[in-house]
Amino acid sequence: MTRLISAFRGDGLMARALRSIAWLGLRYGGTQGLRLASNLILTRILFPEAFGLMALVAMVTTGLSLFSDIGLGPAISQNPRGDDPDFLDTAWAMQVVRGIGLWLATCLLALPVAQFYGEPDLALYLPIAGFAIAINGLVPTKVQSAHRHLLLGRLTVLELIAQAVGIAGMVLLAVYTRSVVALVIGGILQETARLFLMNLALPGHRNRFRWNRELAAELIRFGKWIFLSTGLWFITIQGDRLILGRFLSLELLGLYNIGYFLASFPTLMGQSVAHGLMIPIYRDRPAHASRENFRKQRLLRLALTGGVAALSIVMALIGPALVQFLYDDRYLTSGEIVTLMACAMVPATLSMTYDQAALAAGDSRSYFIYALVRAATQTGLILTGISWYGLFGAIAAIGLTHIATYPALVWLARRHRVWDPVADLCFAVPAGALCALALHLHWPKVAALIGVLS
Repeated sequence: MTRLISAFRGDGLMARALRSIAWLGLRYGGTQGLRLASNLILTRILFPEAFGLMALVAMVTTGLSLFSDIGLGPAISQNPRGDDPDFLDTAWAMQVVRGIGLWLATCLLALPVAQFYGEPDLALYLPIAGFAIAINGLVPTKVQSAHRHLLLGRLTVLELIAQAVGIAGMVLLAVYTRSVVALVIGGILQETARLFLMNLALPGHRNRFRWNRELAAELIRFGKWIFLSTGLWFITIQGDRLILGRFLSLELLGLYNIGYFLASFPTLMGQSVAHGLMIPIYRDRPAHASRENFRKQRLLRLALTGGVAALSIVMALIGPALVQFLYDDRYLTSGEIVTLMACAMVPATLSMTYDQAALAAGDSRSYFIYALVRAATQTGLILTGISWYGLFGAIAAIGLTHIATYPALVWLARRHRVWDPVADLCFAVPAGALCALALHLHWPKVAALIGVLS
């Protein structure tokens, strides 16, 4: 125990990395815990269709944010000038302009999106939700600096406080309005609280609007491939809802969204930890520099991917019982969605750490190529799966995507000398067997999703 505690102490890279893993895990666990609590309360106040409508709102706003991302966070993390005030202020100015532009784009898209999905309320809710993006653009670069130096304790606390403020406002508004507008305005309250807290309580450089043409050009050169990659990342993480919104009823889309939320908890937590941790690790301790670096990265990857996969398999095993315990009878279909989706998420854990090696090396082009292969594969498989097997086929396509694109991931990992086939094999065999067991135990309920569209 003494050795374990001592490993977390000091200012060395591994000590900061271990503390960061703990804080990132706490932040994501706390975030999802608060989301679950609010979800349980709101499902008793509102109706399943409300969550389907909110899934469409989130899909549009997330899509706009990702399609316009130029990688300011990774740029600050990996750039040698990442602590330069001129660099930070130029990045912040670009972020502010982007946020305002995204809000205007949301307003312009509101009516066409409402017509496309046949939901007139979207024309009202989207401009309101888009205002939260504009507020987010004002958040200081102190946040990215904390990630750069793996100093995440205070940041974690502030993020959770801001989320709690947003959820409290959301619940109160839901009680008063009984409308989806409560969910939309809750996002604005959360971003406002986050902006206030980060400026008030987070240490670091205080931004001012400044534009350095040379630094802006450098950020754009790095970010042009990130810009394309995050657009493709949107297709990967939101493409299912983009497609399912056209095929499923609003009620079933809401049930799918709840099932996805529960099943994706472990994988999204792992991605949050990996994205906040691996760039500094790859940057400061390259795997190819020494056998010791490679060994430590192997242990870190096995712990991260193994832990996330184990949690996903637990969710697959308990999914139907968990939904039955947490929700009323209107939401029971989400249980079998949890089982199938959790199994589909397990292969995704392999990519959580490899892709960050490219960003740590400033190789955003290779990152884009991998993202392109993954997005194109997933889109084709989801369209094929839902056409042939309904909701079952669409969910299974998500897992098949990560298996089919593993060769592209290997190409990326070998390019940056971080591929570890031994660790991948040690992960794949037991994970595959346990997923098969979970599906076998719940097969009658899971099979009921075949052909389901409404």
